[in-house]
Amino acid sequence: MKTGNKIIVMILAALLPMGTSAQKKSKLQKRDRYEFSFDLPTYVEQLKTELTYPMAWGNSKTHNFSKWKRQAKAKVLECMMASPRQADSYSMNIISQEQREGYKAMKIEFNVNAYSRIRAYILVPEGDGPFPAINLLHDHGGHLFIGKEKMIRPIDENAEVTDDARMWSERLYDGQYMGDYLASKGYVVFSADAPMWGERGREEGVDRSKYDIIAGNMMMLGRDLSAFMTYDDLSGTHFLSTLPYVDSSRIGCAGCSMGGYRAWMLSALSDDIKVGASICWMTTTMVQMSVKDKKKEYGGFANCIPGLRQYLDYPHIASLACPKPMLFINGTQDHLFPVDGTREAFSIMQETWKSQNAADKISTELWDIPHSCGKSVQQRVLEFFQQHL
Repeated sequence: MKTGNKIIVMILAALLPMGTSAQKKSKLQKRDRYEFSFDLPTYVEQLKTELTYPMAWGNSKTHNFSKWKRQAKAKVLECMMASPRQADSYSMNIISQEQREGYKAMKIEFNVNAYSRIRAYILVPEGDGPFPAINLLHDHGGHLFIGKEKMIRPIDENAEVTDDARMWSERLYDGQYMGDYLASKGYVVFSADAPMWGERGREEGVDRSKYDIIAGNMMMLGRDLSAFMTYDDLSGTHFLSTLPYVDSSRIGCAGCSMGGYRAWMLSALSDDIKVGASICWMTTTMVQMSVKDKKKEYGGFANCIPGLRQYLDYPHIASLACPKPMLFINGTQDHLFPVDGTREAFSIMQETWKSQNAADKISTELWDIPHSCGKSVQQRVLEFFQQHL
């Protein structure tokens, strides 16, 4: 045997025991006593009893609705921590464009804040504008390689991105890009990556496990990663309102899953948004966090705003959108959002709109679907926008 080959064999032999040892060490060490189970504290039910939501409409000592909205919105923004500094101008430029059937597709760049110049997609219908517009907000899905490409058929992207987007569209959206569908019906459609998705991800590549670490590092800087997503949605919507082919009095937003969360958050906090549609993201904390029912928050820090649960629950925050027209659709087969939590949240919001004589402006619907936004749901969203926008 040649000397070189002997050396290789010796190295391999030396590595084998190390690999075996490493495998043994990878088994989790466990103590007999513990305080956390199923990624929740064992006293989670005690903590939930202490969540009284004193700033919710109906619980608050403020009984004037407009005043309550100002106070509750201020508390939400306070809990979102420091906002990103805004850029002096959006300074948009078009990177590429192509003609599609009935509308033009553009890939653009603009300053979403003073730190980030990002890329986004815009679809503009043929004809004389200005047109009603939709900020279409992408989902989480534990899939961070693409963002805006989940909502709009990729524009001037490589095969890896295009193939990945097609796969995701088939998985969650019945193979129909929601943005292209809405644009073909006469709407300007805008979609941008949230921080950590698509072209706003990690230099080192996609790794879902790093999201929470990065969110923790952001908090060490006095900022909240989830809040930055919402702040950027606010900025992106205002940017959309400045475009000459957009009717700024007719802007809506929509999204599924994390996009659904983003849609009601944006509707609650933005004066630019007139109508919102949220698909497959609404519940109460009481149901969402439960060791007994084996339920927890699966998105990690994607919707974590520090301290906010001490004042308002999810449906209370969404109620800040009242009396805007709002559509909420959840699925009875959705394993992420049990029906009892969704029904309770829907009831809270319905009572809020009813208290403001706007019961006809909110639609809360349970469909016999899993966690998804297929063609029939997209058609319902279109009908809602046609009715109210």
